Amino acid sequence: MDISAKPLRRRAARDSDSEVVERTHNEGSDAARAVPGATVDIAEQMLGWYDRERRHLPWRVAPGVKADPYKVWLSEIMLQQTTVKAVIPFFNAFTRRWPTVKKLAAADLDEVLAAWAGLGYYSRARNLHACARVVTEQHRGRFPSTEAALLELPGIGPYTAAAIAAIGFGRKAVVVDGNVERVVARLSAIETTMPQAKPEMRRAAALLTPDSRAGDYAQAMMDLGATICTPRRPSCLMCPVAGGCEARRRGIAETLPRRAIKAERPVRHAIAFVALREDGAVLLRRRPDAGLLGGMLEVPSSAWDAAMPKAKDALQAVPIHAAWWTVPETVVHVFTHFRLEVQVYRALVPLNAALNLWAAPERCKFVPRHDLGTQALPSLMRKIIAHALQGA
Repeated sequence: MDISAKPLRRRAARDSDSEVVERTHNEGSDAARAVPGATVDIAEQMLGWYDRERRHLPWRVAPGVKADPYKVWLSEIMLQQTTVKAVIPFFNAFTRRWPTVKKLAAADLDEVLAAWAGLGYYSRARNLHACARVVTEQHRGRFPSTEAALLELPGIGPYTAAAIAAIGFGRKAVVVDGNVERVVARLSAIETTMPQAKPEMRRAAALLTPDSRAGDYAQAMMDLGATICTPRRPSCLMCPVAGGCEARRRGIAETLPRRAIKAERPVRHAIAFVALREDGAVLLRRRPDAGLLGGMLEVPSSAWDAAMPKAKDALQAVPIHAAWWTVPETVVHVFTHFRLEVQVYRALVPLNAALNLWAAPERCKFVPRHDLGTQALPSLMRKIIAHALQGA
């Protein structure tokens, strides 16, 4: 692949307001050390490659076409801790149902949570709805265009603010996600262990960000990290900026970025009570808004503790007094920071079954089995119900 020999563009951006800061062109400057030995204009090569090879995603527009900030925002929130493949059907469903931020703001939160079910990290859905309302009520349905103003909105942090400003509005902003960190770490041969390396990576990314087409450049870096500069076995022969990659020159690309050894996930335990009413309805309860899976529906369950509750203790907290049976085997669900093992109890209850105080009746409801697919049930609870219904 032809790589023209040009000096590295040496510019930087302040994170808060994207003001361009010119760097001096000399051997001792930070810019000169951004990508040691670089002989190509990284941004120019990346943009040329993006124009030819970019991924065609439902929230993207062609180079030179103005992006829809609503779609940029929605995609960026969905993509947090989630793969592109998993996000695409959710994004398409959301934009069909709520094509504008005003439509989303007018939706009921329960509808949004139900549509989000399966994407995980459910606080994002609550913040998504809250943000849509703020944009609609305080900004007349238009997203602000600056990073500083975007950071004032619910659920938007520094990365998302920079991405919306750059991709949605064409502003110069330094957009650094996990893919960009990996690309920059290799281009600059940053050997500091993560997460201590993050400030160094951001400085290097700022020096590489061009004054124009910052949004296309950010998406190019994301695509490069996702398709070529992958965590394992990067395809250096296919890389448009291989000539400026210091890690490749040193033969250490596959080892970067350096990561500390992860500790084993702790294990937590719980008991879940699946009450099946005679008409086929299942008892569900809304979880408190704060905490993991906040505001979502659940099968009434015990606390998630380090040790499995003893059966006699757990049965004192059943939501309905009935004949409860243990379902063989446990349900295992892995969260980011811990592994949860759930023992499931099942009971068949009459139509007039009365909930006790342990159930928190004000937060409970029976839902027909054929309507479960429309409810705001996280994947963990769907697994628990499916496990309980086996052979029922």
